[in-house]
Amino acid sequence: MEFKHVSVLLNECLEGLNIKEDGIYVDCTLGGAGHSSEILRRLSNKGTLIGIDQDEDALKAAQNRLKDYDNVIYVHNNFHNIDSILNELEIPKVDGVLMDLGVSSYQLDTGDRGFSYMKDASLDMRMDRRRDLTAHYVVNNYAERDLERIIRDYGEENFAKRIAKFIVERREVKEISTTGELSEIIKEAIPAKFRREGPHPAKRTFQAIRIEVNGELEILNKAVEDSVKHLNKNGRIAIITFHSLEDRIIKNKYRDLENPCKCPPDFPICACGKLPEIKTITRKPIEPSKEEVEINPRSRSAKLRVGEKL
Repeated sequence: MEFKHVSVLLNECLEGLNIKEDGIYVDCTLGGAGHSSEILRRLSNKGTLIGIDQDEDALKAAQNRLKDYDNVIYVHNNFHNIDSILNELEIPKVDGVLMDLGVSSYQLDTGDRGFSYMKDASLDMRMDRRRDLTAHYVVNNYAERDLERIIRDYGEENFAKRIAKFIVERREVKEISTTGELSEIIKEAIPAKFRREGPHPAKRTFQAIRIEVNGELEILNKAVEDSVKHLNKNGRIAIITFHSLEDRIIKNKYRDLENPCKCPPDFPICACGKLPEIKTITRKPIEPSKEEVEINPRSRSAKLRVGEKL
C-alpha cells in the first residue's frame, strides 16, 4: 500500500516556520513527506532538511518521494532523541523544527499495523516495529486497574472502568487477538444510549492503547526542550497536536519556556536567574479551516502552536 498522509495545516506550518532558503530544518515526523516536500521547495541548495521517523515504511516512502533532492538527511529514530541525533550529525543549531504528532493515513489504513478500529487486524499499534511492547501485550497482560488508568487518562474515556472490566473478563475466557475483537468488547461495555451519538465507541480506547504502546506523551516535554535548545536565535518550532492531552502538554511547555522564573510574585527582582527561551507566536492554537476539514475530515481536531527562540 502506498504510504500517504494528507498534510494537515500545511500552509500554516510553512508560514509559522518562517523558512529561510539557506536554513536547516528538522521534520521530526517525516511520514509521507508532505510537509517536508514543501519545505524543500523553499530551500536553496545551501539549505538542509533533516527528516526523522521511527516508522521504516515512512522513511522508505519519503526517500522515494524526495528522490530529486540531495539536501536531505534521513534518520530512522524517534524524535525524542533529537538531541543525540543532531549531536551525532555535528549540527549544533537549526532554524526550524516541525512535529506533526498525528497518526498517518497509511498507519490507520494498513490492516497489519493494528491502529484502526475500522479494520480487523492483529493487535499491534507499534509505530516503530523494533519496539517490544505491542497492543496485544497491553490488552492481554496489563492489570485491570492499569487498563482503567490508561483508558481514562490517555483516552479521556468516561467508561474506562467498565471497558477495562469487560476486557479482563473476556481475556480470561479467550485471548484477545484482533482489533475487531477488541472493538466489539468496547462496544459491549459502553451502554447503548451512549453509542448512538458522538465518535465511534472504540476511538478513545484505541487512542489510549496506542499512546501507551508508543510512549507518545512521556517523550514530549524533553523533545520540545531539546528542540528549542538546538534552535538558532529567531528559529521556530511548530507542533501539530491531535488531542487535548498533547495540546495541553505543548501549551504548558511553551508557557514554561517563555516564563521560566520561579520566584514568588512579590519579589522585586528575579533571583532564580532563569531567562525566557522562547516567545509564543500563537497565543491561541491555529485550527484547520472549514474547507480543509471538508477535504480531510481527519484534520478536524488538529491544533498548531508555534514558538520562536529568543
